[in-house]
Amino acid sequence: SDAGAINVHRQPVSIEIDSTGGLAYVANSGSNTISVLDLKARREVAAIGAGEEPAAARLSPDNKTLVVANRRGNSVSLIDPAARRVRAVFEGCPGATDAVVLPDSSKAFVACAAGHQVMVIALAHSKTNPALPDRLESFMDVGRAPVHLALKPDGGELFVSNSLSGSISEVSTSTDDVLGTYLMGDTPVRGLVSSDNSLLYVSNFRSQYVTVYAIDEGKRVASIHVGDGASALAFSSSGHLLFVVDSRSADVAVVRTASRSLFTLIPTGRNPNAIAVKAFKLP
Repeated sequence: SDAGAINVHRQPVSIEIDSTGGLAYVANSGSNTISVLDLKARREVAAIGAGEEPAAARLSPDNKTLVVANRRGNSVSLIDPAARRVRAVFEGCPGATDAVVLPDSSKAFVACAAGHQVMVIALAHSKTNPALPDRLESFMDVGRAPVHLALKPDGGELFVSNSLSGSISEVSTSTDDVLGTYLMGDTPVRGLVSSDNSLLYVSNFRSQYVTVYAIDEGKRVASIHVGDGASALAFSSSGHLLFVVDSRSADVAVVRTASRSLFTLIPTGRNPNAIAVKAFKLP
């Protein structure tokens, strides 16, 4: 086999790497499992059963909980990474598709994309809940078909991309309150918050635009023309550039964040759907 490839299971759709960089967790949507990979040895060391069609696996910053959104299972599995077993299961999240965990590892938020809600789970073993079990905290009503969750770097607010409502919902993570819902564009599918917590960039899949929303002002401040089918977003390590994956025109748009203008388009293969930016320091 290819020395650069690691065999997992059917239809791997997401990957999460722990804070040490030594282990990775792959959601295999076609086999209802999570593969645990030893990245140094380049091999699978365990396979953990999840719910039906896991779409995303997110590791808490303290490495104590792996949150798995099971799209077809309409559920959320919480996995103990050390024991490599399921710790708890929460039902009632139709089309569970994306998850985020707060920086203090106290809560997980899961987008129920086949409905109109976000599930909130208080996580066990965190510093704020040391003696309490995992528990369902609330369901928050947002827009139709919430497909993506964008967390501010400070963890104070969460932005939900409501794809069928053409809007984003702003959520207070401490109180589980929806602070407001704002129209963005045609089928918003991803959001990304700037490192200074001031701007939210939203990609609108059925258009050629990324919308810029000023968080403190509570309003749209710009629309940036990119390629067709804007989806995944990523910043350069300095934050001076924004990379936008254009799924339908098969390219990556490079945007200057200071001027909010398109710099160039980089061709890709067919139907790109994700992006990662490598950051490293020279010795």
